[in-house]
Amino acid sequence: MGDPKQIRRKYYTPKHPWQEERIEREKIILENYSLKNKKEIWKMQSVLKKFTEQAKRLSNLDSEQAKKEKEQLINKLFRLGLVKKNAGVDDVLSLTLENILDRRLQTMVYKLNMANTIKQARQFIVHGHVFINDNKINVPSYLVNIDEENKIKFKENSNLTGKFGKAEEEKKKETKKESKKEEKKEEKKEEKPKTRKARKKDDKGK
Repeated sequence: MGDPKQIRRKYYTPKHPWQEERIEREKIILENYSLKNKKEIWKMQSVLKKFTEQAKRLSNLDSEQAKKEKEQLINKLFRLGLVKKNAGVDDVLSLTLENILDRRLQTMVYKLNMANTIKQARQFIVHGHVFINDNKINVPSYLVNIDEENKIKFKENSNLTGKFGKAEEEKKKETKKESKKEEKKEEKKEEKPKTRKARKKDDKGK
């Protein structure tokens, strides 16, 4: 059974560590998602493998318990934003590693424009600047539920709030609208017909 004090590894390493194609693919993923090391890739692959293996096992069963487990699996993946609500086993089996990586908190913070780069998003999370509701999440690999997407924010009174995030985007939109309104006003002023006094002055000048 092993020592209960020893924490078991929650991921599987590749069976063939020197496959060139896999190594090149992992390099691209590391760069695109700004991951710390390949261990983070293997952890997400293990999460994906757990879902797909459960789906394969349940696809061959027709019992009432299997139906309940299928429904629970689909609901769980739906809450994680990985499948649609009316998805089937085939949709679970078609999931990719990128689908899982896109639901990580680090990726979500970057997609919400709360950081200039995905690497910077990781720094904000690790340094304790990012909260979901009132809970500080300092784990970049945290998988974000659909309900939590709109609750991602910076720490209260943080200097980052005015530089990044949705509030800043709204400010930019408002400034653009105001500038457009001013431009339209100026155009209307130029298009207005001249008054009688202005015409008389023009005639005298001629």
